[in-house]
Amino acid sequence: MKIICFGPGPAFKGGISNYNTSLAKALATFEGVEVSIVSWTQQYPGIVPRDFKDRVSQMNFLEGTQIRTHYLTNYNNPFSWAETASFMASQNPDIVIFQWSIAIQGLPLNSIIRQLKKKSKCEVIVDLHFVIQKEQSTIDRIFTKMGIGGAHSYVVHALKTFEELKTLYPSRKFFLSMDGSRSVNKEETTVIKLFHPIYDLYKPDPAFDVEAFKKENGLAEKVILFFGFIRKYKGLHQVIEAFNEVAKKREDVSLLICGESFWNTLDPGNFTTRVKKTIFGLAKKVLLRKADDEANYHPLELISQLGLEKRVVVFNQFIPNEDVHKYFQVSDCVVLYYLTATPSGIESLSYNFDLPILATRVGHFPETIEEGVNGYLADEDLKSRVETMEKMLDEPIDRSGVAKMKDHVSWKSYAEALLNRKFGA
Repeated sequence: MKIICFGPGPAFKGGISNYNTSLAKALATFEGVEVSIVSWTQQYPGIVPRDFKDRVSQMNFLEGTQIRTHYLTNYNNPFSWAETASFMASQNPDIVIFQWSIAIQGLPLNSIIRQLKKKSKCEVIVDLHFVIQKEQSTIDRIFTKMGIGGAHSYVVHALKTFEELKTLYPSRKFFLSMDGSRSVNKEETTVIKLFHPIYDLYKPDPAFDVEAFKKENGLAEKVILFFGFIRKYKGLHQVIEAFNEVAKKREDVSLLICGESFWNTLDPGNFTTRVKKTIFGLAKKVLLRKADDEANYHPLELISQLGLEKRVVVFNQFIPNEDVHKYFQVSDCVVLYYLTATPSGIESLSYNFDLPILATRVGHFPETIEEGVNGYLADEDLKSRVETMEKMLDEPIDRSGVAKMKDHVSWKSYAEALLNRKFGA
């Protein structure tokens, strides 16, 4: 069996790259299965003012595997879309799995999938990380419908996403599969309900000196971690506001913030960067709701405004793969006070370190977080966020409970269900 995983390869930053790489590695563990990755070279329009490449990590996630990565697809070059479809068809794949994570990619993916289906009899699966995008522009729905419409089957990680899919295509009949089976009715489209597996790309280092790291960076006995790209929908401002109230009452806790500001990765003084930001700003005014614009979102400024400089430790940068474990190993829990949420890579990553989650009661979190077992849920008001943070500190969750759930949401289980066959078969 030949399988192609289409999405950003390991040369790119971020959760979707990690996800696509992890999926390929899991599928490659099956006997008689050959897996390759077909990746973007440029994922977004050239006007987007951001560097998406991982230029700092030394760790190679595909080391020791037979998985080859082909960097072919340039968003800004339609000829590369045709080249991508032709290359994939030439590999005679049985299955091609497309990662769907942002509406703007609808145009190239529509073209690639249409051409691939003409040239190949493979099953086209679209792995949906969202249907209704967090920051809704006026054309998101059009691009989404265009980009994912040609799939033979879908994968969703939350029932909420399945309901959104039905809303997007009200005239289509869907078969919801909870075990990976496909519908035998040609009039139905199969939707496989799975989960966001737990990342095993990052592992704890038993030799890492937690106490020395805490002392070196001025961290208190207890540490609450915010990790990942700083985006408005992730609600870092809500985290800092809640922590400020907690910090007034106790001295034994620090907030650790790790991650780069999503829209500040290029040299602001560079002429090309200034041009991109100008054009991108005009495009956002036309397409994006004002409330969703992140141009003036600077949550880290709250730290000095609230006088928290000695209580909050910030690493405002992209964290190299080989250093990720440090920040999770020194922490007691991970906070995800999101404004809106689809299945979260940070949540998955946290469980790999047996860390419980603090999250707002939005999106999929009520589906994945069992109160007191692997985390606590907060309502969206400040009082509830503060109380939930304090509850985690006063009633810490037994990490063995977090560890037990990992077997149910492993990449092994995910691969079994996706291919509807037993591991190793």
